[in-house]
Amino acid sequence: MPRLFTAIELPVEIRDELHRLHLPLPGARWIARENYHITLRFVGDVDVASAREFTQNLAQIEPDGFEITLKGVGAFGGDDPHSVWAGVELSPQLEALARAHEKAARAAGLPQEKRPFKPHVTLARLKHSNAEAVARYLTRYGGFRAEPFFVARTVLMSSRPSVGGGPYAIEDTFPMRGMDFGSDDELQVW
Repeated sequence: MPRLFTAIELPVEIRDELHRLHLPLPGARWIARENYHITLRFVGDVDVASAREFTQNLAQIEPDGFEITLKGVGAFGGDDPHSVWAGVELSPQLEALARAHEKAARAAGLPQEKRPFKPHVTLARLKHSNAEAVARYLTRYGGFRAEPFFVARTVLMSSRPSVGGGPYAIEDTFPMRGMDFGSDDELQVW
């Protein structure tokens, strides 16, 4: 059973900027720059038939390309932080795209996502981190802001079970309207 999610890839320049935020932080396991992405819809472990149907539904989504800006850093987990992330400025286009991916999942019979959509790029997974050290890190880099970049496609990705942070594989690509990359980039395996 594949473990799937849909995502927006990041340009190399943006990944390099994010990588510069890697600093000593007790308990942090930093994500490799090639694994940075913005998750649109986490699916998890699914059977091949559901994966096929989900992929077919994603291919029917035809959004226009749009710009995204990464801004700020934060942590999930409150007093017991478990990850550090770079934020993504919400836009109507991004929210509509996430809703369309949710609709594609539901049409494939997948359960509804219970968590609200909070676009971000995971920078590090934390284990036994000191909340004060994480707070200092967030204060130091809270003003982070990257140049906007254009989203030309979304991807269906897979990961190994029980391994957060990659490595990930692109299973299929979905160009935005007017941004067709041709059959060489289509990696569909379902």
